[in-house]
Parts: sequence; C-alpha cells; structure tokens
Amino acid sequence: MTFARSCGVLLHPTCLPGRFGIGDLGPAAHGYLEWLARAGARWWQVLPLHPAGLGASPYAAASTFAGNPLLVSPEALRAEGLLQAGDLADVPEFSPFAAEFGRVAPYKLALLERAFARFAAGRPAALGDRFEAFRAASGNWLRDWALFAAIKRASGGLPWWEWPEELALRRAGPVASWLAAHERAVRFEEFVQFLFFSQWGALRERARALGVRILGDLPIYVAGDSAEVWTNRGLFRLDAHGRPLAVAGVPPDYFSPTGQLWGNPVYEWDAAESSGYAWWVARVRAALVLADAVRLDHFRGFAGFWEVPAGERTAINGRWVPGPGRRLFQALRAALGALPFVAEDLGVIDGDVVALRDAEGLPGMAVLQFAFDPGERSEFLPYRHRNNLVVYTGTHDNNTTLGWFLADASPAEREFVRRYLATDGREIHWDMIRLALASVADLAVVPHQDIAGLGADCRMNTPSTPDGNWRFRLTDWMLGSALADRLADLARVYGRSA
Repeated sequence: MTFARSCGVLLHPTCLPGRFGIGDLGPAAHGYLEWLARAGARWWQVLPLHPAGLGASPYAAASTFAGNPLLVSPEALRAEGLLQAGDLADVPEFSPFAAEFGRVAPYKLALLERAFARFAAGRPAALGDRFEAFRAASGNWLRDWALFAAIKRASGGLPWWEWPEELALRRAGPVASWLAAHERAVRFEEFVQFLFFSQWGALRERARALGVRILGDLPIYVAGDSAEVWTNRGLFRLDAHGRPLAVAGVPPDYFSPTGQLWGNPVYEWDAAESSGYAWWVARVRAALVLADAVRLDHFRGFAGFWEVPAGERTAINGRWVPGPGRRLFQALRAALGALPFVAEDLGVIDGDVVALRDAEGLPGMAVLQFAFDPGERSEFLPYRHRNNLVVYTGTHDNNTTLGWFLADASPAEREFVRRYLATDGREIHWDMIRLALASVADLAVVPHQDIAGLGADCRMNTPSTPDGNWRFRLTDWMLGSALADRLADLARVYGRSA
C-alpha cells in the first residue's frame, strides 16, 4: 500500500470528551471529525475498537470481531428512540480527565439493557428489520461472540476455561441447552453489536463526507480469554483444558529491560495454513469493515515471534520461532485483493522482517522520539526517511513529546534535538510536529496530546505497567480552533493538505 502525501492524528475514541465517563461514537466523535477536517488531517488513527480486556487494554480484547459496547453513544440511542430524556437525567459525576472504566461499565450496561428492553417491546419497531439484516450479514462471529459474552456474564466474569467443562469445551448438546435457556441474554449481546456497528457506520459515512479516512489497528495476537480462542482452540498452542502452553511477548528492548510478557497464547501456524488461513481471512475482512487501512501491530511476529513458556514471570527466557511469512499474505491477497496495511516494524527488527515488509510493499513506521541517540545515526532521523513510510512524533506506547523531552531523553539526546532542530525546546512538541510533517514520508501521524502540548501525565500507555493506562481523555480546550488552524497551516506548508 502507498499513501498520498497527507497527515493524520492518533486518538482513540475513548479519549473523546463527554459526560458519560468515556468517549463514545456520538456527537463528540462527529465533532472530532469536523476538527480533523479543519486541521487538514486526512487520517484519524484509532486503537483496536473491540471489547477491552484486562486493564482496559484494547490490545487484550475479548473479541477481534465484536465492537466495544462502552463506545455505544447514549445520546445516539436517545435519537433513535431507544432511550428517553429521563434515562439520561441522572448521569453519575464522572471525571472529565480520565476514563473510569470500572464505574462506566455497569452504568452503560444498564443503559444498554434499558434500550434493549424498549426495542424488545416494539418501540421503535422500524429497527427490527435492520437488526435482522445485521444478524444475517454478520455470520458466525456474531453468534459466537454473543454466546461467549452471555455465558461469561452469567458466570460472573470467569475466564472460559473455568466454566463448567461442557461449556468450556463447547460440547454441542450442553451449549444448545444453555442457549435455549438463555436466548434473551444472547439476543441482548447481538443487539449491542448491532448498535455499535450502526453508530460506527454512521461515523464512517460522516468521515468520508469530510475527506477523513480511518486508520485502524489489528493486533497480531488475541487474548486467551476471548471468543476467538474459545471457538478456535485448534489454532492456538493450548493444553487440553484450554490454558496456554506458550505465550507471546518481546525480548528486552527500549520499553523494558525484562522484555514484555503479553500472555497471549501463540498460534499453531501449521493448523492455520492447513485451513488456507480461513480464520485470518475472516479477521482481516472484519477489520476492513471498521477502517480504510489497518496498522499491523507487532508486524515482526509474522516473520518470527518471541515465544515464552507458560508460567514465566518475565519475557527474558523466550525463543524466536518462525512465523508464517509470505504464505499468510499471499492467502489474504488471494481472498481480499489489495491489502491496505501499515507494518508496525519497531523493536527488534532483523533482515527477515525487513524482507517480508518490502516483499509485500508495505509502509513501515518511524518514531521521531527514537531518532536522537547521538551515538548512532538512527534510521528514524528524517534525512534517512523514505516515501513509503509513516512517521510519528510518538505512538500510544510512547511518552508525549513534551514528557519525553523533559523526562525520558538523556542530556545528550536533548542537546542533539536542540542542534538538529535549531530550537531552545520551549515548544518542542510543535518543533517535532513540524519535523514529522516536513519528512518525505508519505504519511505523518501526530498523537493529539502532542498537538495540545501535554505532559507525561497524559500519555496513553506505559508498556509493562499493569495499572493506570488507557485512561487519558480530552477536555474542550484541547479541541480549540487555534490548534486545528496551526496544524492545518503546517499541513499546507509541507504539502500534506488536500
């Protein structure tokens, strides 16, 4: 894939402002599209949009097909007639600065149940045909997810391998009996997905009208406690009870001296290949329903992946195992045509990763925060950039640019930055934004925190730390027209506006 010369902004929808404790797909999201269009941004990059898992991480989702129920907008439900004004009269006092997932989830679940009850009672009846059409078009993933979510809720949130054995192992008779006894609970989960995809579809239509495209995110791995592992155990390295025999991670790197132990089960790639990579084809097809292009998180795992024995407490004692390589991408291309992918090729990158990326013609990534080690001439320095590249000031895993410059960069790095940019550092965030947009890379993406000049307390994620991540939210001043106009001016200067 190649991008037209353009720029974009990285912000997950949960970060949007609003009174319901978490950003959603309602008026604030539509307003954000207007802001992006004014700012000259032609891409909105988001993190995975699926039901967040452990620690509210979008990279530990309970499904790679389903949408996150917490992103469903109560205001949009009211506009549909599924909620009434009184339903939204007593909103709890949520923090406007940080998503409070633990408080938001039960509140929003109650609203969704109220909306479903009104729908089931036949008000408004016109939604019924749309719902049934959605069910028919979604295929197996919807029923699998709805059944998984309903059993999990009825089981008090236990992981699937701790359910009664006949349900954990999906024995046909007991599963059918459970479904017959809990049909309404399963239908509720299907209905919530209908709401999510309806609202996301409306948002994408508005984005297209404004000339803004969506850059999505596809993590290579899925959570062990997910509908996909429950329904496709043969594709993963599991024991007879469904527990991982080996888990994914990365060896020690910039982010952590002990590596990152993600805990996701690794794949049985031979089993995937024997099916013609059918599950992967379905997964990528679903990702392209949500986005115009997709960032492949941890792309290097397709060339070779770091496998850690189950039970290890760090990722140090792992080993490299070959991935599927070009065979997977050839199967995807045969089924889906051109692949609008961005390869996240950061971290431990060797020749086989570069060869796979280049053989598939995929743009890689460059992060400017990694460019200024004075002891080397980093490939991330702008004079070493190429066209087929996406350049970032930082990603969701980095500190904000201001936080990096003040706290993370070494004195030697700060001095190199000052010399390279001829700056005193007082507006280092805008200096780095300018540097990204001036690059020859086809696409430049800037986290919204950098546009607003925010510090380390506003970073999205700190890898290898379990708590306090994914909570950042915008407040209204961070969406000011002056910020949009300043970015738009740079986009024009550097040939990145439409």
